[in-house]
Amino acid sequence: MSDPLLNPLTVICAGSCFAFSGLFYKLYSEKRQEIQKLKEIPNFQADHHLLRILKASSNNRLNYVAVEGLVQAIGEPISSRNVPRCYGVVQKITVQEHWKYWNSVLKSWVSKKVNKKQTTNTVPFSLIQPGSYTSEVSVRVDSPLEASGDYLEQVHKRLRTAKEGLVDVVLNELSGEKPVAQEECEELLRVGTSLTGFGELVLEQDKIMRLQTPRDGRSFVLIPGDHRSFMQRHENSASMWKGLTAVFGITGTTLLAGFIHSSLKDKKN
Repeated sequence: MSDPLLNPLTVICAGSCFAFSGLFYKLYSEKRQEIQKLKEIPNFQADHHLLRILKASSNNRLNYVAVEGLVQAIGEPISSRNVPRCYGVVQKITVQEHWKYWNSVLKSWVSKKVNKKQTTNTVPFSLIQPGSYTSEVSVRVDSPLEASGDYLEQVHKRLRTAKEGLVDVVLNELSGEKPVAQEECEELLRVGTSLTGFGELVLEQDKIMRLQTPRDGRSFVLIPGDHRSFMQRHENSASMWKGLTAVFGITGTTLLAGFIHSSLKDKKN
């Protein structure tokens, strides 16, 4: 005779597997729909072909496209404050303090980040065709700060530990708060970085292509890397949800089949 606790536990585990399988299938379906919508967005490189299409379009405007290219500063680029011979077109410097506060309930020191300050600098830049040594044809991006996306690269991070004397230690213990360190981080969108931008493309003065925030409310997005690698990341994510759906579905089916087989065997005995 089988353990009386085993059958209910098996049913619970099988039910949990089916529930997770359903959840992962929902995530897989949503990801496939997202991929399909992304595939419907026209994708171009910053080249003469794009310029011809834009000139032939209505009002010299493409409402929503993906444009990929290499970042090139228009004018003088921004020099890194901490890394020699490192240049970019968007720079973000973040400084924040690490403090510890005494928690009387937990009877311990609790860490907290405070006084966060950010400084952002930017210059207009253009996207040029990979392998091109001239910027005869390029796509301008004048307002990158209007775009969303994790396109900045961390080039420097430093943690300065706070130095305390004996008097400071005593005062901190009495006040219930003490400084630990100051963290400084510098991020750049570096010159020469491969970048893909999603937005509205307009033609100005019959030769200047500009990527900007769409007027129809869709997102203006900048993504590091080329369009192919961007789509591959989404495909990999979909494959992961699909695999988890199968694994948990098969596991649940196996457990349920074992439970049914065990029940039928007990009835025969």
